[in-house]
Formats: sequence, C-alpha cells, structure tokens
Amino acid sequence: MQPMFFDDWSIVARTLIVGTLAYVAMVLLLRVSGQRTLAKMNAFDLVVTVALGSALANVLLNEAVALTEGIVAFALLIALQYLVTWSSVRAPWVRRFVTGEPYLVAFQGVMLDEALRRKRVNADDVRAAVRSEGFALLDEVEAVVLETDGSFSVIGRNEDSGTSTLEGVEGRP
Repeated sequence: MQPMFFDDWSIVARTLIVGTLAYVAMVLLLRVSGQRTLAKMNAFDLVVTVALGSALANVLLNEAVALTEGIVAFALLIALQYLVTWSSVRAPWVRRFVTGEPYLVAFQGVMLDEALRRKRVNADDVRAAVRSEGFALLDEVEAVVLETDGSFSVIGRNEDSGTSTLEGVEGRP
C-alpha cells in the first residue's frame, strides 16, 4: 500500500528536478513557436493548452514517463498547433473549421434574437459588453460582434464611410 503523505525523498527530488526542467522546456518551446501560441484562446487553443497541462502533469507525477518523452510531447503539441495556425492563415476553410467565424448579435441598436439563440448568448451579456465600452444606449451602437474567442466587440455608430470592420462577420444584413 502506498503511503498517503510521503514515500521517500527521491520522489520529491525527482518531482522538483523534472518539474523545473519540464517547465523550462515548455516555456522555451512556447517562445520559439511565436506569439500566436500565447494569444487569446479559441476552442482549438483551449484544447492544446489542456493537452499541454496534461502532458506536464504526467511528466511531473508519473515516474514511468521520462523527461525526454514529456519534452517530445510538448514539442509535438506545439508543432501541431503551429501547423494548424500556419494553415489557417493560408486556407480560409481551415481557419473557419478551427476557429469559427465572428457572428453579429446586435445591429444598429437592435438585438438579433435569432443570432442570440443560435450562439447561445444572453441579451444581458450583450448589454454588459455595450456598457463596458462606455455606451449608455444600445442605439449608440452600430454593431456587437461575438468574436471567435467568445469576447464581444462593440462598434459605435460612425457617419464616415469607408471600409467596414464588419466585413467577414457572419449574420451581417
């Protein structure tokens, strides 16, 4: 039977040494992979982050997993994430598949009820996003967009004509 609180100092020393080296390796690999790896998360990024955390936990706590195996796992996950993000920049269908599309949930001061239902967004959340951007009235807002990372972008009304930031937003009238 395994002791509940303490077995021996060699396990503690292994955890300290392997944990430190694994942490340093993960930070170095993340830095080498570029800023996109550390950007705001969408669903794909969340999966990679959870997988990296799981791999780190296995390296730290499972004596059967060697440090080198853990570093290879980190490198594989980061390389796959790099490959997918590289592909998503070059192939729009990959980007849409991996991250989805931004979605219009309010337009010209009106909540788009069908869009809210489809995206499972509460109107109170949209109003909170509008308030956090300093608008007192929904009528002051041209559009509210649910971004691919789950955040809201609030765009105020503007009389200037020019290139719209709503280009490529799904649900746009």
